[in-house]
Amino acid sequence: MKQKILFFLFWFLLFLETNAQCAMCRAVLESEEGQTAAEGINDGIVYLMAIPYILMGGLGYFIYKKYNTLKK
Repeated sequence: MKQKILFFLFWFLLFLETNAQCAMCRAVLESEEGQTAAEGINDGIVYLMAIPYILMGGLGYFIYKKYNTLKK
C-alpha cells in the first residue's frame, strides 16, 4: 500500500505546473513580447530545484535497500 501511495505522489508532483520566478525576474520578463525567455528561465529554475531532491531520494533509496537486505 505504501508503494502505491508513494508512486501516486511521485507522478502527481512530477506533472504539477509551477511558476518559479522571483518578483524581479517576473517583472523584467513579463515585459517581453515572445515570453520564450521567461519560459526558459522558469524551466531552468525548476530544473535546479529538482536536482537536490532527486539526489537525496536516490541516497535514501540506497540506504533503505542496504538496511532491508541486511535484515534478511
